[in-house]
Amino acid sequence: MDPVNVGIIGIILLVLLFLLRMPVAFAMAFVGFLGFSYLGSFKAGYKLLARDIFEQFSNFPLSAIPMFILMGAFAFASGIGKRLYDAAYTVLGSLRGGLTMATVVACGFFAAICGSTSATAATIGKIALPEMKRYKYDDTLATGTLASAGTLGILIPPSTIFLVYGIMTEQSIGKLFVAGIIPGIILTFLFVITVGIICWVNPVAGPAGAQTTFKEKVKAMTGIGEALILFGLVIGGLFFGWFTPTQAGGIGAAGALVIGLLRRQLSWKVFIESTKDGLRTSCMVLCVIACATVFGHFMAVSTIPFILADWLGGLPIHPMWVMAVIVFIYLIGGCFMDSMALVVLTVPVIYPVVVRLGFDPIWFGVIIVLVAEMGVITPPVGVNVYVIKGIAPEIPLETIFKGIFPFLLAIFVITGILIAFPKIALILPGLIR
Repeated sequence: MDPVNVGIIGIILLVLLFLLRMPVAFAMAFVGFLGFSYLGSFKAGYKLLARDIFEQFSNFPLSAIPMFILMGAFAFASGIGKRLYDAAYTVLGSLRGGLTMATVVACGFFAAICGSTSATAATIGKIALPEMKRYKYDDTLATGTLASAGTLGILIPPSTIFLVYGIMTEQSIGKLFVAGIIPGIILTFLFVITVGIICWVNPVAGPAGAQTTFKEKVKAMTGIGEALILFGLVIGGLFFGWFTPTQAGGIGAAGALVIGLLRRQLSWKVFIESTKDGLRTSCMVLCVIACATVFGHFMAVSTIPFILADWLGGLPIHPMWVMAVIVFIYLIGGCFMDSMALVVLTVPVIYPVVVRLGFDPIWFGVIIVLVAEMGVITPPVGVNVYVIKGIAPEIPLETIFKGIFPFLLAIFVITGILIAFPKIALILPGLIR
């Protein structure tokens, strides 16, 4: 059978296995092994399977992933999220919709030391939802804001998606991290503006909270100090070339651990549980990457990525229209797949197209993360929506999904801005040598 047809059958089989809820990593390894064995030989297939998994798990750059995940786990256990929310609440809570604005800002700061959408949404959600219920905030606004603002966890560095994309495409992790800073700040402001518009149209949705004095606001700002120190240490070290990504993640994890010990919030039991959570998440991410490598080699021998790159590159249309098609593909894929799985599955196919069309790989990494953010909150998969549902089981799922759509529009806006003005994402990476 023609290699291209084998590749198409392999993709269809993979989708079917996803629909049957087979674990993403195992499904990719299984299809990749079968396809490669068919196009080569059974011996070549099992050698590829063993080699790819061994090489990925012994790949030193990948050690940055568990370090940053551990940093987020320790930050969560150290109570940094609560202090961030308290600070944002004191400053913004007296405004109409102030609690949801505070939630967005707290998510933005926590994202700077976490790198996970679900962890960001869960951490701030457990703190913010009871407060918003106390002030009788609309459930749609409250839950939609939490699910959407949690997506900042994979845009504002450190980000596990940036790590994986950088490793798969051999791009600088430091440049990818700093490329997400300005878009992340802009998106945070867009989310705050979205909340303001919603509460202006419907004042009942987000009533104002208690008034606070200027002195109280200034004092509350000390609550963001720990997060700023951690963020500055990790990203600053990468920016100035003091640390490798793995060292930066390790220093960040150690810093979060020290904060927890100094605050006396990290007991031995909490430390063990946090380490287990970090280990569990790290194993999941590393398994997905290793198994995606097997599937990627199958795609390579099927020649589909190269044919697709030649076809898209030869289309008589502007490259930006091709990029629009790619964004649309990611948006649809994100509705049915986890963002991490979507990235590791599609990058081997899409990246050659991007390079062929002359787009900057660092800029495309930011676009990938933004579109992955959409997938984290869009139905039916919408991981963050289910995280919020777990925190507030009494709120119907459709209410939470309804609440994310205004914020989804904000993500569309920032994506359009970056496509029109790529320099926004490339200013800071351009300063790194």
